[in-house]
Amino acid sequence: MPDLPAPDLPTPSERPSAGPDALPPVLRADAPGSFPHSVLAERHPAIIRQVRRNLPYGPDRRRALDALLENCLRGGIEPLPEDAADHDRWAAWGMYEYAGRSWFEVPWLWSESWFYRRLLDATGWSEPGPWHGIDPFRPVKLAELDAPETDRELAALDGLSRLPAERQADALLHGSLWGNRADLGFRLSARTAAAAGDAPPLVADDSARLWSLLPPAGQSGTLCLVADNAGRELVPDLLLVDHLLSHGHITRAVLQVKPYPYYVSDATPADVLAAVRRLTGAEGAAAEYGHRLWAALTDGRLTVRAHPFSCAPLPYADMPADLRAEFAAATLTVVKGDLNYRRLVGDRRWPPTTPFADVTGYFPGPVAALRTLKSDVITGLAAATETALVAAEEQRWRTGGTHALIQVRD
Repeated sequence: MPDLPAPDLPTPSERPSAGPDALPPVLRADAPGSFPHSVLAERHPAIIRQVRRNLPYGPDRRRALDALLENCLRGGIEPLPEDAADHDRWAAWGMYEYAGRSWFEVPWLWSESWFYRRLLDATGWSEPGPWHGIDPFRPVKLAELDAPETDRELAALDGLSRLPAERQADALLHGSLWGNRADLGFRLSARTAAAAGDAPPLVADDSARLWSLLPPAGQSGTLCLVADNAGRELVPDLLLVDHLLSHGHITRAVLQVKPYPYYVSDATPADVLAAVRRLTGAEGAAAEYGHRLWAALTDGRLTVRAHPFSCAPLPYADMPADLRAEFAAATLTVVKGDLNYRRLVGDRRWPPTTPFADVTGYFPGPVAALRTLKSDVITGLAAATETALVAAEEQRWRTGGTHALIQVRD
């Protein structure tokens, strides 16, 4: 792992609590048949098989992957070696508190993040040798970025450029929202893909409030976009950023990505570069977007940030002071995707009608969530919406990726 600064947050046991009756329980994976249990018991083995299949790891790496699979299914949490560059950070994040416990017994958010951290060890990402710094998910990311579907989506930008600016903005916002249907980790275990055609209706839509938080054209403003997936989701995120910069709605954008490979398809700085290159190598309007983004990166209007806390197994309520200051300085922070939503509201069994503003009140500035639903956590629903969803689909609407939301707390 790369050298990291000393952690700037309390351990989970030291963090203040509102009391055992004030908050719903944290999600865990200890209930067979639950969605979190299926992720640990089915998705993680599928990811290990995919990694073994897509890269020619030698016998030592393959044995390490097999050992990781055995450990996460039937073993217990084993702390990192003391000489690991991020040992102290993970110690602050609860590594010793959970040592020896089953992966299924600790908070689900924590065990998922721990899986991806240990997967990097198994593949040799952080060790000297031929696999040092090689993203184990890179082949799948690039295959998606180079897919024919991406060509068709980029070609559609030619028609989009002829629409009025407001309609372009709405189209790009919804493109960024629904783009995370391309979440590669979700696809591995999803039995049915979202149907093609018109996007399903949103379960919450605060898009008008989102636009109202951006300054009028010509005034200064900073957008912080906390990205989720690489590939065909990151491309529409970048298109939206370019539109806002080009039309003067913001003067600066900060794109928050992961500092190292995480959750299969999560975007890293290398994935940002790959997406911009994909645009510049296209034709028509897509290339124009790409060249403007390239220029914005070179002159500082667009900054890529990879904060270590982006890969923390903790909610954003526990963010360190420097990251809190960055969000506080933004005109608006847009948080993308399912995992970031779980971290934003807290990975708990909230009643679906719990107000979004209540659970995000700690956030140090205006925040918007763009998310397709791929896990159990949900807040901010109207009672009638929840009733209709449950009546129509029982609980599948929570995890199937067929519904989405845009929620804002100003």
